[in-house]
Amino acid sequence: MPGTIRYHIDESCRLSVARALREQGLDVTTTSEAKLLGATDDVQLVYASESGRVFFTNDSDFLAMHEAHVAHTGLVYCHQNSRTIGETVRLLVLLWELYDADEMVNRLEYL
Repeated sequence: MPGTIRYHIDESCRLSVARALREQGLDVTTTSEAKLLGATDDVQLVYASESGRVFFTNDSDFLAMHEAHVAHTGLVYCHQNSRTIGETVRLLVLLWELYDADEMVNRLEYL
């Protein structure tokens, strides 16, 4: 479906989130698959943006980047261990159902 959100999952997040999203039929990449483990936050966000992916992270450093108006194709933040894997997946699927990829550009959503 054109405009559907595609996610990139940061290394700070559990890989089981990516697997569960894929089981739901969502298009997901991970930092390890992109060979970006240990890359700087800037490089991570550029990769997601150049790939047209919404970046999902547990790393609060990305909140400061958003506040500094660093351009991105969408950012979803969840404080680490504040939600179960199931809750996280349900909320990411809900965002996928509610928003078009274009609506996520430079948008920050909290889970």
